[in-house]
Amino acid sequence: MNAFSRSQTIRKPAVRSTGGIVASQSRLAAKAGAVVLANGGDALDAAVATSFALGVLEPWMSGPAGGGAMMIWREAEQKAYCVHYGMRSPAALDPADYPLSGEGVASDLFPWKAVVGDRNVEGATAVAVPGLVDGIGVAHQRFGKQPWQDLLAPAIALAREGLQIDWYAALILASNTRSLARDADAAALFLEDGMWPPVPGWTALVDRRIPNPAMAETLQALATHGHREFYDGEIGRLLAADVAAKGGSLSAEDLSAYRATITEIARTPYRGGGFYLPGDLTAGPTFADVFSRLGAGEMTGAHQPDGQSFGAYADAFAGAYRDRLAGMGDNEAPHSPACTTHFSVVDRDGNMVAMTQTLLSVFGSRVVSPSTGLLLNNGIMWFDPEPGRPNSLAPGKRCLMNVCPVIGETADARFAIGASGGRKIMPAVAQLSSFLIDFGMDLDAAFHHPRIDASGGPAVIADEALSPAILAALAETRRVLTAPRTVYPNSFACPAGVMRRGVENFGASEIMSPWGDAVAEPSGAGDPP
Repeated sequence: MNAFSRSQTIRKPAVRSTGGIVASQSRLAAKAGAVVLANGGDALDAAVATSFALGVLEPWMSGPAGGGAMMIWREAEQKAYCVHYGMRSPAALDPADYPLSGEGVASDLFPWKAVVGDRNVEGATAVAVPGLVDGIGVAHQRFGKQPWQDLLAPAIALAREGLQIDWYAALILASNTRSLARDADAAALFLEDGMWPPVPGWTALVDRRIPNPAMAETLQALATHGHREFYDGEIGRLLAADVAAKGGSLSAEDLSAYRATITEIARTPYRGGGFYLPGDLTAGPTFADVFSRLGAGEMTGAHQPDGQSFGAYADAFAGAYRDRLAGMGDNEAPHSPACTTHFSVVDRDGNMVAMTQTLLSVFGSRVVSPSTGLLLNNGIMWFDPEPGRPNSLAPGKRCLMNVCPVIGETADARFAIGASGGRKIMPAVAQLSSFLIDFGMDLDAAFHHPRIDASGGPAVIADEALSPAILAALAETRRVLTAPRTVYPNSFACPAGVMRRGVENFGASEIMSPWGDAVAEPSGAGDPP
């Protein structure tokens, strides 16, 4: 039993336009990308601007010191590409520095055996080699049209102006104050006297902000010298020195050796449509496994999925996750919070980007590099600290991620979708994709439809807005718990997607996300901000 209203109805209509659209967890970041599209930029150009803006506007979710993966669709080539910019463990990392405490499980996302002092979870010892800047940089070199320097300008301006502290930002800061207070530089940036910044009252119109001038200077250096400045230049040297001073093993040599990859991706057919999926060390292979398990008879072909359909989803997710956990080693607690953001872009020519970026935990390692102003990842937590396991901690090793950006095709449309939410990402993206292909929903209907989460835990988590008949069908052979679709806490993933049918584009974001929005490129001075 919960206290939330049972009669409240929330809608967030999908955006429709013949111009380009950016759908993001932050409306302001989406707006930065949409302006790039209006100025003649490619979907990839808009992705660069949106990515760096998100690092300023959602610092607890992602940033230049993170990693992830993106899928790219090139309309003229009729080809899809995956850019993989996942994190790596530093070459000097010594697993012996992460002794097991013998006191239960870790305090954060993954139920690994606990490490002494949570050294793999929090602090500089949890920092892995970041890949995001190289990933977006190499993608821009190959597909971008507008100057790199121009695309970072919005993020630079936002960092100087400062993150606005509204009720949602205050909620995130308040829920992580204790961890942020442990790092002097994180506390100096995000807190006031060891507490979260005071926020306006119920009716006040105070504009309170947290500027980050050090991050603005870092982004300006990246804009001036190019993306490899992060790895081969002064930014990389400063970043590595800051991590070393705080006890971490990340080195300038680790950064200099890092290279993101771009791979052409073949189409995985599915019922008159198909998917282009990221490869190993993402949730892409698990997504493909799910759709190989869905039988044609279980997807009824009606306009709405029924109890049989949701039962098929639950069984496919359960089987796919059993194989993933056994073979790939991901053992994330299925309903723990994660620090990830996703956005999707379509331009007026039909090019698309589905991009996911992450620091892993909320606020990553909860450590700020004072020389660069960057919040650092805690990618070391992706590894099992117990030796001899599929994903055991080791030096110079690639991290296994739950990111699942997807380019999909129906019989008459193409879409780009992804989500944040840790292990909840793949089930959400798979259901949305099935809604679009199997049931012919448009983007608006798909994003408003209730979903389940069945990501390897002991029970199926079902949106309590599902019909009693569907809930009863699920419960016939499964343990089912219901949960409301709320802003916080998040029982379900937070998706964002775009779709193109003919020459018309559509965009949608998670209806419960207070900041998320789809923004069409403005066509004139009178367009809304």
